[in-house]
Amino acid sequence: MTALLALLVLAFAMVFGNSAADPDLLQDICVADLTAGVKVNGFVCKDAANATAEDFFTAGLAKPGLTNNTFGSLVTAANVLKVPGLNTLGVSLARIDYAPGGINPPHTHPRATEIVFVLEGELDVGFITTANKLISKTIKKGEVFVFPKGLVHFQKNNGKVPAAVIAGFNSQLQGTANIALTLFAATPEVPDHVLTQTFRVGTKDIEKIKSRLAPKA
Repeated sequence: MTALLALLVLAFAMVFGNSAADPDLLQDICVADLTAGVKVNGFVCKDAANATAEDFFTAGLAKPGLTNNTFGSLVTAANVLKVPGLNTLGVSLARIDYAPGGINPPHTHPRATEIVFVLEGELDVGFITTANKLISKTIKKGEVFVFPKGLVHFQKNNGKVPAAVIAGFNSQLQGTANIALTLFAATPEVPDHVLTQTFRVGTKDIEKIKSRLAPKA
């Protein structure tokens, strides 16, 4: 399995490197200076002479993440914020862990296509096209599924044991918009009248959903 995973990561790099969603690099490396006050579409490069191996490394995906939360899942990112050397390279990874019954709820990645490789367990996955068609499948250990850029998608562990995937993105920082949190836990709040008219329910129903999704103190 280790060799297969290494091959998968290489495939990510080859495919995404040849058709990166992010702007192409114009130098060998552009390690992100995450402390720079200047804001650009990406991150300012620090002096290449000060780059180290640690700028291109993370051990953050080695261990399962804690899934004792509202949704029973945890995304551990290996993007430019965790690996500054990814700046301008148009690729990143994440590990997603799921408790039994856990869900990575419907969400979108506005800047990237996503491909997942199942490390452990079994997941029900799917995405919805702009024609409102659901494309879904159950995927198991060693299998791969793709979620096209920008489309709403989800993963659900319906098994009795934990599950985990490695996800690849053709962006250094793919962005994530959780549909439920975007609509019901935004700051400032989306007006109730917008949500009641959209979902054809009363204000009490909207307030109940908001209270359940509100961050715990």
